[in-house]
Amino acid sequence: MIRRAAIVDLDVHQGNGTAFIFREDEDVFTFSMHGAKNYPLFKLRSSLDVELGDGTADDEYLDALARNLPRVFADRPDIVFYLGGADPFVGDRLGRLALTIAGLRARDHVVLRECRARGVPVATVMSGGYAEDISDTVEIHCNTIRAAKVIFAEVQSSKFKVQN
Repeated sequence: MIRRAAIVDLDVHQGNGTAFIFREDEDVFTFSMHGAKNYPLFKLRSSLDVELGDGTADDEYLDALARNLPRVFADRPDIVFYLGGADPFVGDRLGRLALTIAGLRARDHVVLRECRARGVPVATVMSGGYAEDISDTVEIHCNTIRAAKVIFAEVQSSKFKVQN
């Protein structure tokens, strides 16, 4: 049974929808790390909002994530919904941040490894992605799934052994 949930929204736009939906629900922790000057103009309050300046690149982004991600787990969620948006990418037409594909891959590994280390299941959700070259958006989303496969493969194989 899921009693407590957390949403880790790393799309470049503030998670105003989840902030609104869960604004009065103390059993859902909403974490949004997003561009300060990006849509929406007026931000709703999440459980934790981290605003980033235009041009934020890999190192600064990953540092902010590492500083704030532990707060997501303070109330011991039973599940994490992870929105690993492709729009913080430097080549995104709407993102205004400057993460590389390698930086976004590192972001996914940070989030997913933390969930695994704490024994919290994760549901990944695609979000955002408006790169000039659509293949970049596809690669970024696929990298999120690849990271989950690598990080959780050991857990899956130990829990679901096939009997002959």
